[in-house]
Amino acid sequence: MSINLPRRPSLLRAASLPRLYLLCECLLVFAAFPIGLVTIARSFAPWLIETLVVTGIACIAALLLDPDFDRRRLWNADCLVPGLRRVLLLFLAGAAVVTVLVLWQRPDLFLAFPRQRTTLWLFVMVFYPLFSVYPQELIFRTFFFHRYSRVFRSDTALITASAIGFGLAHLFFGNWLAPVMSTIGGILFASTYARSRSTLQSAIDHSLWGDFIFTVGLGWYFYTGSVGA
Repeated sequence: MSINLPRRPSLLRAASLPRLYLLCECLLVFAAFPIGLVTIARSFAPWLIETLVVTGIACIAALLLDPDFDRRRLWNADCLVPGLRRVLLLFLAGAAVVTVLVLWQRPDLFLAFPRQRTTLWLFVMVFYPLFSVYPQELIFRTFFFHRYSRVFRSDTALITASAIGFGLAHLFFGNWLAPVMSTIGGILFASTYARSRSTLQSAIDHSLWGDFIFTVGLGWYFYTGSVGA
């Protein structure tokens, strides 16, 4: 006669972990940790991209090792075309509002980056989506939605929690605009992910806004060189 012993919970399988554990983990990783980074912002800033890439790789590994994770969510290009119209319409409307606000409040910044440092601007336009945006979407959308879906039991709660964590992650820049805009952007990107369950689509959404922010003149508020300046 065989005895089936209960399996020990696996830290890599979210479904096997108690909700209280997952909640505490979420608060530690997505709230306490970014708030703590504020105290070492100047030392951490030069390592931001490396940290994002390594953390993104760790999140992919954790997701792939979780047997309950649907790997199609890492790409899911089938949802791209149906959702692209909504992404573009919201972007065009929001970009028009932001452009007006920049011209009104900070006309000196408008298009300063592409005009004054064209080569670096082109570099950012190409490599920012690859080495910053996609890792962020893996961490704050794909990983967050899968790992903590049992903690935040609706898409609305997941979107809100993800956006707050995304905003907190930008506190170390040391200005109010970065976390506020990131929280608003987090709601938008998380909503895109919730609709499509596609990291690719939320990354395209994020890339459009990120490249636009750097182009229109607000990139300084998201630039690691501005930390402590």
